[in-house]
Amino acid sequence: MSNTLITISNPRSPIAEAYRTLRTNLEFSNLDKSLRSLLVTSAGAEEGKSTTLANLAVTIAQSGKRVILVDADLRRPTLHQIFGLKNNAGLTDMVRDDAALANPPLQETTVANLQVLTSGQQPPNPAEILGSKRMSEILTALLERTDMVLFDAPPVLVVTDAAVLSSKVDGVLLVISAGKTKRENARKAQSQLEKINARVIGAVLNNVKAESGASYYYAEGNS
Repeated sequence: MSNTLITISNPRSPIAEAYRTLRTNLEFSNLDKSLRSLLVTSAGAEEGKSTTLANLAVTIAQSGKRVILVDADLRRPTLHQIFGLKNNAGLTDMVRDDAALANPPLQETTVANLQVLTSGQQPPNPAEILGSKRMSEILTALLERTDMVLFDAPPVLVVTDAAVLSSKVDGVLLVISAGKTKRENARKAQSQLEKINARVIGAVLNNVKAESGASYYYAEGNS
């Protein structure tokens, strides 16, 4: 299991506590409708979205909720590496195989209540898959088995994958890397999501230099 999971390796650290604060803020992001499906993305590549999502998933599971973490980054999947899992079966199997849809190839982790659906074999048409009716059926099938489904999606400004999938989930969380993500790109990413009526519920600023080290902060979205 990757040492990027600080919520497991050092649960009393300020960063781990920041993830728990993020979890709490998400719980109160909409009191009228429960947040059962969430997509996490970023403006550009290598801005920490997968690490942020993995640690968030751990804290949600630690609170007692059942969580399924889905690697919907079908171009550069990393969640299997973070959790030390195999990636020989996953999301793409549910797309093409009715048996896998009925019995999802979920993998257990060392964290109670947390299962991972890896990406599976890389397809030639990721955006078409994520925007398809079949993907909606997959989400329904997963929600029947858990309390919350979290999706790791590719960067918004790189490919259209996150945009097409965002219309199927309850909310979108945008990860911004301090010192790397240009302010203009962050605004473009948010604008692009809002143009397709995605519900951007907030943003996480990571790699912040502070006395306690890199920190993660939650900022409520405007939509």
